[in-house]
Amino acid sequence: MATFRYTSLKSGSAAGGMQTLEAPDRASALRSLMARGVTPSTLEEIKVGSTGSSAKSAAANASANSDGLVIEKSGSGGNSSAAAKVSGALAQRQSGDAKPTRRWGSSMSLADTGSFISELATAVQAGLPLVPALRTMGKAGRKPAQRAMLEHLIGKVEQGGTLAEACRTWGKPFNELLVNLIRAGEASGRLGEVLQQTAELVERDLRLRRSLLSATLYPIILLVLVAGAIIVVTAVIVPNVLKPFQGQNIDLPWPTVVVQQFANIMGSYWWVLIGLIGAAMIGLSRARATKGGRMAIDSFMLKVPLMGALIRDAAVARFTRTLGTLVRAGLPVLTALRLTSATLGNAKMRRAMDEVCEEVAGGKTIAGPLEKSGLFPPLLVQIVSLGERSGKLPELLGQAAGSLEGRTETRVKVITTVLPPVLVVFLACVVGFVVMAILLAMLQLQDIASKA
Repeated sequence: MATFRYTSLKSGSAAGGMQTLEAPDRASALRSLMARGVTPSTLEEIKVGSTGSSAKSAAANASANSDGLVIEKSGSGGNSSAAAKVSGALAQRQSGDAKPTRRWGSSMSLADTGSFISELATAVQAGLPLVPALRTMGKAGRKPAQRAMLEHLIGKVEQGGTLAEACRTWGKPFNELLVNLIRAGEASGRLGEVLQQTAELVERDLRLRRSLLSATLYPIILLVLVAGAIIVVTAVIVPNVLKPFQGQNIDLPWPTVVVQQFANIMGSYWWVLIGLIGAAMIGLSRARATKGGRMAIDSFMLKVPLMGALIRDAAVARFTRTLGTLVRAGLPVLTALRLTSATLGNAKMRRAMDEVCEEVAGGKTIAGPLEKSGLFPPLLVQIVSLGERSGKLPELLGQAAGSLEGRTETRVKVITTVLPPVLVVFLACVVGFVVMAILLAMLQLQDIASKA
């Protein structure tokens, strides 16, 4: 029998939490701990003759887990549970570690990801050990790709790895943000709580994305219908109606001339217009693939009336909610800022956030650089400033996120309420102009016929 030394997520990583057990091998030791409801953060065999290095190993395990996270216990006398603060590097492991393998069809949608994390959070908070919780989730109706993902996670955890590392090696849908949230939850011993916060974050992000989709999809459909109606009227109906006037030496009214010329262009050069539209779409796509082009396009989008304000509010709301979740989970503020900048989506806002991170790394507060950028609303700047002074940044960020999400939903309602009638009125004006052009021409032809 071999002797193994371990620390559990519940007992923490202090020297007092180091315990031992005997088992034939590492896998048997891990299964024994899981059966007892213990999720180990470290598990290593005590080899014969290694007592001299035992103290060093214990000290190392007390300050760092297997993912390179450095944990500092920050408990003070009256607190029943000491908070764990993550103060180490969270982005990547050493260069020799395994990288995610791309699996076709293995990624889940955002809705499925939120549901998966919520189910896992419920199971962990109910007291189920991690592996049994994952196995229980696998028994439900799952797609083959999701079952494969669960088997991968279970296998990695049973081999002594952490859930965060298992998710990282799987890849999509576990991006860097989700992996680091899970890692912080495991390191702090609050995995269930952090998973619940992560599920709420994903659900709110999904709700926000759906609101933006509803705000843009319906107007786009109306625009396509309006353009199609104009093309049909001017390219098909108008030429047939104005055919009697062709070849006659008649001075047609200017509305009729305008409609007739437009109909001739559409009838003779439609292929040129289609080519120009296709070239413009390809050009925009290639421009967005370059750093300078993406910056120019995103900067322009922020200046578009109505849509620019909606894009900015949605990005800031997502940023605020994510930052609050990361800080509440125990990540250092600077690390949380760097991770959260990826959620902004807009290249100009991401560059502004990179500048904020640089200034914060230099010792400045968050509120000052945010205000200096000019891209973040004064409400967020004031709340961040108050949170930094009062030490309640996570709670105040959550309140600010709620306010910004409410403002985003209000803008969505305004756009979806105002824009469709505007497009309908525009279509009515175009059709009315065409009808007026045809009627004026017919009246003029009738007047000429009566005089003859």
